[in-house]
Amino acid sequence: MAIVDFDVHHGNGTQDIFKDDPSVFYASSHQLPLYPGTGHPSETGVGNIVNAALAPHSGGEAMREAYREQILPALENFAPDLLLLSAGFDAHERDPLAQLEWIDADFAWVTGKLMEVAGRRCSNRIVSLLEGGYDLKGLSGGVRQHVLTLLNG
Repeated sequence: MAIVDFDVHHGNGTQDIFKDDPSVFYASSHQLPLYPGTGHPSETGVGNIVNAALAPHSGGEAMREAYREQILPALENFAPDLLLLSAGFDAHERDPLAQLEWIDADFAWVTGKLMEVAGRRCSNRIVSLLEGGYDLKGLSGGVRQHVLTLLNG
C-alpha cells in the first residue's frame, strides 16, 4: 500500500507508524518550517518514506516540481496495490494557518497525477480521505477540484 499526503502539515503520525514497514510507502508534501517540525527530506524510514518539504510562499509550481522529481517517480517505482490519499486543503492560498499558496487548479493537478500512477500501478484502486482546510472558500474550492478530478479523471 502507498499513502500520499498533500497537506500543509507533515503527517508525522502516519510516518511514525509506517517508517519501519517496507510494505508501506509514505510520501508527504508539506510546508517546512511549520508545526510539527518533522518531515525533513532526510527522514526516509527503511527507504519507504519520501518527504518533499516546501518553503513558505513557494506556490503551486514548487509543489508540481516536487511531485514530478521526487514523489511520483518513487511512487511509480514502489508500484502499490492500493493508493491512499491523505488530502489536505490547508495549502490553499486563502488558508490563514500557512503559506504554501496553492490555487484550486493545483489540487486538480496533484490529484490527476496521482490518479495516473494508480491507473498504471494498482488498477485505479485509490481511496481519498479529506483532511484539513481552515478557510471555507479555499476548502470548498480545493475539495471541489479534487473530487471533480476523482470523478472525471
